[in-house]
Amino acid sequence: MNASRNVIIDCDPGIDDSLALLLALKSPELNVIGITTVCGNVPTHIGAENALKVLALADRLDIPVYTGANRPLEVAYTSAQDTHGNDGLGNSHLPAVTNVHAAKDAVAFIERTLSEDPTVTVIALGPLTNIAQVLQRDAALFDQVDQFVLMGGNYKSHGNCSPVAEYNFWCDPDAAKVVFDLMPVPIKMVGLDVTRKIVLTPSLLEYIKAINPEMGGFIEKITRFYFDFHWEYERVIGCVINDPLAVAAVINPAILSGFDVYTTVVATDDVARGQSMVDDHDFWHRPKNSQVMTQVDVIAFWRLFLTRVAGATDPDLTTVLNQLLVGA
Repeated sequence: MNASRNVIIDCDPGIDDSLALLLALKSPELNVIGITTVCGNVPTHIGAENALKVLALADRLDIPVYTGANRPLEVAYTSAQDTHGNDGLGNSHLPAVTNVHAAKDAVAFIERTLSEDPTVTVIALGPLTNIAQVLQRDAALFDQVDQFVLMGGNYKSHGNCSPVAEYNFWCDPDAAKVVFDLMPVPIKMVGLDVTRKIVLTPSLLEYIKAINPEMGGFIEKITRFYFDFHWEYERVIGCVINDPLAVAAVINPAILSGFDVYTTVVATDDVARGQSMVDDHDFWHRPKNSQVMTQVDVIAFWRLFLTRVAGATDPDLTTVLNQLLVGA
């Protein structure tokens, strides 16, 4: 087991962000020292409220939450509440946490943390507005980070909010471009090419409910709306849970594989807005700034997720997963 590493999670909870937070909080390899929220799936303050709900479920309200940008750098803000529900958690209307509140100024928290702990790992699960603002002020703060991992973008896979763009990059394309242009360490890009292979099916959900009724009940409440959305718009039975895969990439890098390449993002507010441009043929002869993930061990991911989040202990879990994932 890897030594525990300090982690900042920048996110926009969001259904799949919430599942990603649970995976991080329940994995001893990661020591989550702070959660920052950004406008994305839901407005920033709703994301912070949802982060606190997840922390309460995990009995980790000791971890601070900071609110960040409430609008993209340049373009108008468009939420994904049609996908995640007005409350961001599938219109589950879970009770608010009232004894702890989010603090302000996520950017200052990230700057302060990187100054004090330069080798912290940063996982970005939402639009990259907060990260871009830190980079624009002092990119050198990221010089020594252990890893910078993001969920976003797409390489060969089609987009999920336009023919060519993944939502996080589309929501704030200027910030995504800033991050790829200024980040001084290689970016691990966990995009739709691999996350589309991680589908929470009805069978998997029933298994979670059977082995852990409390956690299964929570996941069922927040994903029912997501299931309906995926069936209506994509004819997927279940729901794609993008963000936990980026957390899994830090816990167990062997789950994913890809290639080193120069990547940038289209910032113009036009038909190609937010498209991730992956120079896989080295047309531009620019230094490789990213590792784009293209392959995922689906069984290994679900084994990790189920053992950590649901507490699965079945010695035949791989066999069970092979049965549960048939047709997924």
